[in-house]
Amino acid sequence: MKIIVPIKRVIDYRVRIRVKPDKSGVDLSNVKMSINPFDEIAVEEAVRMKDAGLATEIVVVSIGDKEEQIRTALALGADRGILVKTEAEVQPLGVAKALKAVVDQ
Repeated sequence: MKIIVPIKRVIDYRVRIRVKPDKSGVDLSNVKMSINPFDEIAVEEAVRMKDAGLATEIVVVSIGDKEEQIRTALALGADRGILVKTEAEVQPLGVAKALKAVVDQ
């Protein structure tokens, strides 16, 4: 059985968030990004399942333009990583469709 774990790139939970001066959003310049902590727990659980013999391969999938979080998941024990490249902000329905396309392949 293959396990697919979707991971999301988010602002590190230890970083203090700054709001842009015009209050239009969060200032992301020079901010440390990491894997969503809950997604990191999912990767760790998938590794435990593989160690127990319940899975043969762990594939992490991320949607965005940076691959550093996939590298982190590979360091945690995932076997492969897939980056669906996009510059646009993806809404939940778009994420679901992209994940379905990855699973279908």
